[in-house]
Amino acid sequence: MNSKNCWFAFGIGVAAGATIALLYAPQSGARTRKQLRRGVDEAGDYLAEAGDYLKDQAERLSSEAEKAIKRTRNQVDSVVDQAGDVISGALKSARALV
Repeated sequence: MNSKNCWFAFGIGVAAGATIALLYAPQSGARTRKQLRRGVDEAGDYLAEAGDYLKDQAERLSSEAEKAIKRTRNQVDSVVDQAGDVISGALKSARALV
């Protein structure tokens, strides 16, 4: 059996199982639908809250990364300036020797 047929059979089995479960459920269809709707609503609320949390965390991490980049850039600029001063001093000393 190839992969496509396997997934097709799995889908048929899931659909059949869900249908049988709903037919033999111990409560009415209206009550089951209400519970399903409530579950979907709660899942939606949970996903919205999780999305907001992840957005806040991404913004916080982005801000921290920007601060770290600025600090590093300032440190690199300082080191480059110091290296330039050292090289200028070395060139002046070398010219004085000549």
